[in-house]
Formats: sequence, structure tokens, C-alpha cells
Amino acid sequence: MENRSVKHTQLSDVIFIILCCLVLVICLLPMVNLLAKSLSGADYLVKHEVYLIPKGWSLSAYGTVLSDPKYIKSFLWTVFLTVICTVFSLVMTTLCAFPLTFEKLKGRGFFNIVITITMFFNAGTIPNYLLLKSLDMLDSPTALIIPSCLSVYNMIIMRSFFYGIPESLRESAEIDGASFFRVLSSIYVPLSKPVLATLALFYAVGRWNGYSDALMYIKNKDYYPLQLLLYNVINNINSVEVATQEGFSTPGLTESLKAAIVMFSTIPILCIYPWLQKYFIHGVTLGAVKE
Repeated sequence: MENRSVKHTQLSDVIFIILCCLVLVICLLPMVNLLAKSLSGADYLVKHEVYLIPKGWSLSAYGTVLSDPKYIKSFLWTVFLTVICTVFSLVMTTLCAFPLTFEKLKGRGFFNIVITITMFFNAGTIPNYLLLKSLDMLDSPTALIIPSCLSVYNMIIMRSFFYGIPESLRESAEIDGASFFRVLSSIYVPLSKPVLATLALFYAVGRWNGYSDALMYIKNKDYYPLQLLLYNVINNINSVEVATQEGFSTPGLTESLKAAIVMFSTIPILCIYPWLQKYFIHGVTLGAVKE
């Protein structure tokens, strides 16, 4: 019986590994295809001969992107916007989650219900647009920062993580005369590095990949994030004439240029994952199971 159990476990492990490999391949194939297109010559792309291996190796598309100040400016602005939004969102999430862990907080249940309702119901696009217009926030960076500064889902993860911190630590600090913010900054925040790293990754990826809010609220091209610029390029580059109007001086690079821009906007955020992976796994596990 013991041998059968061992064999059954080994078979399950083999099946699980095979499934993981299949998922990995499915996730990597589009990225490899884009990379191959971005490094291939225009003639091979026109003939649809490029799949996973570059043909007619060429770095012209990347040269075009890196030499265009429009992309460099948009890239730097997106990096700055992502950092600001991530830091601001973490502060707001922490300040919202911490008070809700106090059992003696008056109206705690009411606030929890109201905050949770916003996960399922919202005013909609038009009311949000009218609200930002009335607040004079349209065509301003604040329209990209303030409306999305707090995610209820992330706040619940943070609150659940705080529940796992012993109340005795907070009570002992309060007995010694520590204030609300001193307890938060000296005890809870240092112990919450895993969940903070996890939520930082969530917020950073969400802001880096966001373009719909900029599409609706921003008209000034100086405030275009990289993804909105990419969206416009993908929709507009259909011919050499349109590509020239968009500021490209090298014809015949349409498909290769699209792929290069996608890689240019994807690789930076992918580089963050290896640095935060251990915190990501630990933070999601601890923050999601305690309530």
C-alpha cells in the first residue's frame, strides 16, 4: 500500500510538472514571437515567415524607437508616474487598512460594508468623467493618480495581514505612550514588508499597463503614458504614410516597429518581478488567508 501511495504521488507530480510546462510555453510563445518580429527584417515580416526565430536580423526598429524623443519622454514620464502612484497608493492603502483593525473603532462594521460595496458597484464612466470635470482635474496628471490611488481588494489584503500581527505589540507600545502613527510606522509597517512589496507590485503593474484613464481624461500629449502612446501607434501605423505622420523616418518597419514598441514597454516591468518574487509569494499567502 505504501509503494502504491508513493507511485501515485510521483505520478501526480509528473502530471503537475507537465501542466506547468504547458502553461509556461503558452505564456512565453507570444512574447517570443514578438521578440522575433522585433529583430527581423521587414521583407520576412511582409511574407509572414517569422514565427519564433528572427530572420534577417535587424535592430532598425529598436534604433527608431530609441532615437525618437517622443518615446523616451513618454517612457520617463511613465516611470515617474508609476513610482508616484505606487508610493501614494501604498500610503493610502495602509492608512485605510490600519484603523479598520481596531475592534473599538466606532462604525467599523459600517465602514467595512461601505468600502466592500465599492468592489461590486461603481458610478460608471460618464459620472466619473463629470466628477473629474467638476473638480477641474481633466487633462491633468492628478486624473491619473487620485482616482486609482486606492484598490479595495489590495486594502483587504493589507487589513488581513494586519490582523495577523499580535495586538499585544500594539498595546505595549500604547502603554509606553506611542501615538497612532508611531505604532503604525514603528511596528506595523516594518513587519509588513512582504505584503507591502506585493501590493507595490500590483499597483506598479496596474499603473504601468494602464491607458484607458489617460485615453478618456488626457488630451495633452505631454502627459501620455507609454501604453497610450503604444495604443495610438498600434491603431495608426497601417501604412508608410501614416507611420511618417507619426514621426517615423524609416519606412517598411511597420510590423517590426509594432513588436519593438511592445517589447520596449513590456521588458521594464518584467524586470521587477525577480526582485520582488519572494515577497510576492509570502505576502499573497499571508495576506489572503487571515481574516
